Parts: sequence; C-alpha cells; structure tokens
Amino acid sequence: MINRRRFSIASGFAAVAGFPSVHAQSGGKILLGQSAALTGPAAQLGIQYAQGAKLYLDWVNAQGGVDHRQIELRTLDDGYEPDRCLDNTRKLLAADALALFGYVGTPTSLAALPLAIQAKTPFVAPLTGAMALREPFNRYVFHVRASYQDETALIVKQLTQLGLDRIAVFYQNDAYGKAGLDGVTLALSKLGRKPVALVTVERNSVDVAAAAQTLRAAEPQAIVQISAYTACAALIRAARKLGYGGQFFNVSFVGTQALADELGKDAAGIVVSQVMPSPYSAASPLARSLAEAVKATGGTAQANFSSIEGYLAAKVLVDGLRRASAAKTLNGEALVAGLESLGAQSYGGFAVKLSATDHVGSGFVELSMLTGDGRIRM
Repeated sequence: MINRRRFSIASGFAAVAGFPSVHAQSGGKILLGQSAALTGPAAQLGIQYAQGAKLYLDWVNAQGGVDHRQIELRTLDDGYEPDRCLDNTRKLLAADALALFGYVGTPTSLAALPLAIQAKTPFVAPLTGAMALREPFNRYVFHVRASYQDETALIVKQLTQLGLDRIAVFYQNDAYGKAGLDGVTLALSKLGRKPVALVTVERNSVDVAAAAQTLRAAEPQAIVQISAYTACAALIRAARKLGYGGQFFNVSFVGTQALADELGKDAAGIVVSQVMPSPYSAASPLARSLAEAVKATGGTAQANFSSIEGYLAAKVLVDGLRRASAAKTLNGEALVAGLESLGAQSYGGFAVKLSATDHVGSGFVELSMLTGDGRIRM
C-alpha cells in the first residue's frame, strides 16, 4: 500500500568457500557488520544512515544492551563500489558477524547478498528499494523500506495528475539505475506511455554534460532522476544552464539532505519521494525520539531522512535481537525467527510488519519538495 500527503507542484557464490554455514554468538558483544560509502561522491548516504543506526544502538547499550550484551556496529567503507563491498563482506563474515545490517546501495548489496545467503547470515535493512533484493523471497533478507517500484509509481501518478506526460529518465548505469528505470517504465506502460528520453551517468561520476544536452533536445516536461546526490545535482545545474525549465523528481536514495546541501538555493522546487516519515515533524514520536538522540550528541549527528532510516532500522533489528536472545544459542537462525515473529508493530507511529512469509516491512511512500533555503516541505 502506498501512502502520501497530497500537495501541489508549480511547474559471486564462488567467493564464499570457507565461511561457516551458521554464525553463532554465545557471549560477549553482539557484532553487526555494515558495508557503506563513507568516502567518495556518495559518502553522505552511508555516513548519515550509520549515524542514525548508531544513535539508537548507543542508547540500547547505555540501557544494558540486549540480554546484558553490548551491540557493536562495525562499519567498513566501500566507497559505493561493489568490489570493495565484497571484500568488506568477507571480512565481516570471517569476524563472525551475527547479521549484515544497513548496507547502502543496490550494486553493493547485490554483490554481498550471495555471500550472506551462503553463510546463512541475516541481511537486514539494506538502503535500497531494488526488486532484485526482494524477489524471489529469501528467508535471510529483511527490508524496512518501500521499493523503488512503489516510489516511481507514486512519482508517475503525481506527474500525470499534473498533466505532465513527456517524462524522461536520467539513471545511473548500474543495478540501482536499472531498478529505478524499470519502475518508471512499468508505471508509464500501465498508462500506455514510454519515456521520451533515456540518459545515463556512471556510478560515482558527475560527467553529465552529454546527458544534459540530450535531455534538453528531447524537451521533456519532467525528468525522473535515479542516481546519487552529486550526479543528480550536476545534471540539474547543467540542464538549467542550457535553459531547461521543467520539473526534476528523485527517488529517496538520492539522499535528500545531501542533495539540498549540494544544490543550495538551486534546490528550490526539486521533488524527492520519501519512504520514511519526516524527521522534522514535531508531531511524530519517532522524529522526536531521533531529535532527542541527536541533541544528546552535541551536534555531531544530524536528523534527516537518511539518519531516521538508520535509526528506525536499528530499532527493528534490536526488537528482533531481543526475541532471538531467548533462544539457547544466539545465531542467524534465531535472529530470523525473532524478526519474523515481530508481526505488525508501530515505531513511533511508523508501521512495520514482518512475518515468516513477508520480509518487506513497509510500503509507505510520500513526496517532498526542497526549498531554496535548505528546508524540505512535505
């Protein structure tokens, strides 16, 4: 189910040999392994997500941990590159991580997934909405966010309601970009339409000059962007410089705060779909909890859409760990059972539902608009 607030818009398996089939932790710390971009053009995605998760895990540890055991989140930098993510995943599994948690990105998550499955290690709350990580169903993979198909369906619906039917797609030339493109083309096909132009950018690149020229020539009324914040910001600026006056829509993985920071006053009117509740809403118990945790750090962390996703994901994981800790041995199988037993839960007003047959916890999507002064309007 897709939810939103209405508003108007003006214009490799071979690598896993040697890993134990079941990871067990019988004492000491509970180790969680994360591979994410901490450097490079997509760094803010990994940094902000990891900060949010750590805020909650630090609070849990300060309360005594889970069954008197502290939780360690070990985060390794992959620069948003699949090969580096593979190396990180091997290291984390060799260190006997109970779960792989909060991986950031589609290409990196897809690279790591076979290792996790072969090692029977839960792969929990990756920052990606790609269907390739959701279908076919796998009992070791859990999601807390809606899919890119959910996001792009809402974007296309909004555009068509505004009478904008000449839609182009700017997408990253990898599994993430293809997942978003598939979502847009699927939504358009249901309306008997196709994108008027398709242009790509390489991962971790801002070489968008040719793409901007192609898009300007196609004269779309709106451009849906499926890339990270640096490339999307570069495309927006390049297209505007060429005189393009249409709309720009982005999916959540762009990194909303990072995009706003990158664009400055040029962010005005840019739309981003969101799969998390607003981190700025005083009416949201989840947002208030995050704000209190941020305040306690003295400003070293920030409340934004990426950090609230990490914060929420850590909450869900800890609830699963608490249920799993009742098992004689805390291992991957116990955590799978713990997460599946959660059923329908409300996390500060945000609904998550997990079961033995459904590991996609949420289908929530809504739209937001950036302003020229750094704010985000829902």
